[in-house]
Amino acid sequence: MADWSFLTNHARVLLCIAHDPGARLRDIAASLGITERSAHGIVTDLVRAGYVVKERDGRRNRYQIQADLPLPEPGTQAPAIGEVLALLLGDEVATAST
Repeated sequence: MADWSFLTNHARVLLCIAHDPGARLRDIAASLGITERSAHGIVTDLVRAGYVVKERDGRRNRYQIQADLPLPEPGTQAPAIGEVLALLLGDEVATAST
């Protein structure tokens, strides 16, 4: 098996959040094979960039992906995040997170 991934960790975290908007950082980290600290940093990056909105739900966080935002690819007419997630996960998961 290759020691590299086709998708970046940021994309993989987005996929985890799209699949389970209530996922804990610990669960995201474990499913991706990264540290919880790395997962926290990636989620923080995504929140700061506006791609994810974090809301408190009791003692936990819930995440909402801003599916209408374009991919951060300079110089291209990139599709929206939601379109890419729909392609990778299936329409029902990506549209449920919008």
